[in-house]
Amino acid sequence: MAARRDFSSPDCYRPMSNECEYRGSPAIQPGLVGRIVGNANDTHGTKQEILMTGTAALLVMDMINDVIHPAGQYAHHGYAAQVEQRGVLDRTVEAIERSRAAELPVIYVVVGFSADYSEWPERSPVFAEARPAEKLRLGTWATEIHDRLPRAAGEPVIVKHRISPFYGTELALRLRTWGVDKLMLSGVSTDLVVLSTAREAHDRDFDVEVLADATASLSQELHEAALALIARTATVTTVDQAFAGQPGPAPRSLRSRTGSSAPPPTP
Repeated sequence: MAARRDFSSPDCYRPMSNECEYRGSPAIQPGLVGRIVGNANDTHGTKQEILMTGTAALLVMDMINDVIHPAGQYAHHGYAAQVEQRGVLDRTVEAIERSRAAELPVIYVVVGFSADYSEWPERSPVFAEARPAEKLRLGTWATEIHDRLPRAAGEPVIVKHRISPFYGTELALRLRTWGVDKLMLSGVSTDLVVLSTAREAHDRDFDVEVLADATASLSQELHEAALALIARTATVTTVDQAFAGQPGPAPRSLRSRTGSSAPPPTP
């Protein structure tokens, strides 16, 4: 029988306090950098567990409203259009469902800044617009995970303030504690968080697979260029290929042909 690893945490955190910052809110709150956020809907104080049957984990990175929702403040850059055109949300949902069916952990990564933007890197061209335009503010709709990607009980969130989810967080320590040595990457954008994570995970001796159809960039050209670079340090694959032979629902493409499943909800 597979061993269970408990990686639950309190519903919420307030720095230097045991009191709750929030209860039941879907928004990611400030003050959580490097911490694992537990299930906000667990109001009974019970611990959440994930059955670890393998050494792989799925990272769903920066799939937040400000980045991929049409009403997000970065939508005009092209992320939302690429996500829609390439069916990235459908493929990410597929990866999440297959991971859960295989009893592999699903870890969400969220980028954002506190209300005072004290963590904001003013010299960064990537985050230059964040503070002046009040983008990527933690605790608001902007940094909530897209509602097409609902978290299950116990699925953790890593909050970061830079491109890489390893920088300034406990991600690497947590992965090693849970016995994870292989990462499957999904997220936006391919040329930033996905590329950065793939390279750093490689240097930390993780096996890395990038789910190309569950990632997107500003344009198809930039997406493909990033994948070409990623292929030097990681395996570039698809959701169906990555989960071939794993237990779980049939690929969404097959279900759409056979009519055995209702259409996915619209964003």
